[in-house]
Amino acid sequence: MAIDTPLKTAGAPSGGGRVPASSAAPRPPRHRRIGRLWVKIVVALLLAIEIYPLIWMFLTSLKSNNDYLNHSTWSLPTHWEWSNYGEAWTTGNIGLYIQNSLLAVLPALALILLLGTAAGFALQIMVWKGRSLTLLIFLAGMMVPSQMILLPLFTVYFQAGLSGTLWPLILTYTGTGLPLTVFMMATYYKTVPRELFEAATIDGASILRAFWTISVPMVRNAILTVGLVQFFFIWNDLLIALTFTNNQDLRTIQVGLLNFTGDFGATQYGPLFAAICINVFGTLVIYLFLNQKVMKGLTSGAVKG
Repeated sequence: MAIDTPLKTAGAPSGGGRVPASSAAPRPPRHRRIGRLWVKIVVALLLAIEIYPLIWMFLTSLKSNNDYLNHSTWSLPTHWEWSNYGEAWTTGNIGLYIQNSLLAVLPALALILLLGTAAGFALQIMVWKGRSLTLLIFLAGMMVPSQMILLPLFTVYFQAGLSGTLWPLILTYTGTGLPLTVFMMATYYKTVPRELFEAATIDGASILRAFWTISVPMVRNAILTVGLVQFFFIWNDLLIALTFTNNQDLRTIQVGLLNFTGDFGATQYGPLFAAICINVFGTLVIYLFLNQKVMKGLTSGAVKG
């Protein structure tokens, strides 16, 4: 009986094994490689533009006044004056200014997040007549320049006896920060399924309990993101703080840096840049520490769940 033998095709292995896969991955086309190279060059250039001023600022903070005034701006310090940081903290009162900033920022931030989160929940989750118009009113608040309200607010605070305290800063920061916070939280609440709250209501949960136990944990990354954005807005404010802090003991960090002087009223550039470094690098550490949660908060409001 004849047995059929398999035909051998050209290029097939004689041993009957599998064709070995190529050990080297195919190289991308030349135009793609060139495009990726340009992207890397642009990213490196942007990174250098961002990092170089920080390095220059740090090196300048370690210079003496003689180095800063009589040598090139780009030169390294002749003597590394680490004492500039101590002088900035004591003589420049940077510690007091940071304390004042925290006493103004933290209460305002707490009020902004509490009221903004509750308003976003009410506008997006709860069903009631006129909520769309209310949201538009909050959006209109974002279009009002802060310069227009400073003089009327100054008069109100003066007549109310709040001048000479930090309350004008706390109340103004809260009022100016709420419109953006309400809008952002209402957007984030679109990602939360409304069926969860309907089921909680059927089970007998009150609106307040549904807000605290269901909504707040689900949007905590969004709250953190909005809080960090508002923190930087308030911390870096100069106009409002300069308007309402007429007492030197109530100056915030930005107003303190604006009026930073050394002994006998002369500007000491080393301690000045040291104070700027304390301010900048302190907030930079906060952002780097919360970076991942901020990214999650930004993406959670991008797509409706």
